[in-house]
Amino acid sequence: MKENVFPLGWNKERVAKVLAHYESQTEDEALAEDEAAFSTNGQTLMEVPTELVPAVRELVAKHAASR
Repeated sequence: MKENVFPLGWNKERVAKVLAHYESQTEDEALAEDEAAFSTNGQTLMEVPTELVPAVRELVAKHAASR
C-alpha cells in the first residue's frame, strides 16, 4: 500500500480536522460558507483552464512570498 504524502504544513491530524469540519456541516452552513467565499475583499474567484493552473499557482506563490 502506498503511504500518503501530505503537502507542506499538512499532516494526518490536520486532514482529519478538515474532513470532520465539512462532514459535520449542514447544507445551510455549507452554502453560507460558499457564499462568504464570493464576498471576500481583496480576492477574486475565477474559472481557469486546467492546463494553466500550475502557472497561476506559481504566480500566487511568488506574490505571497513578496509580501
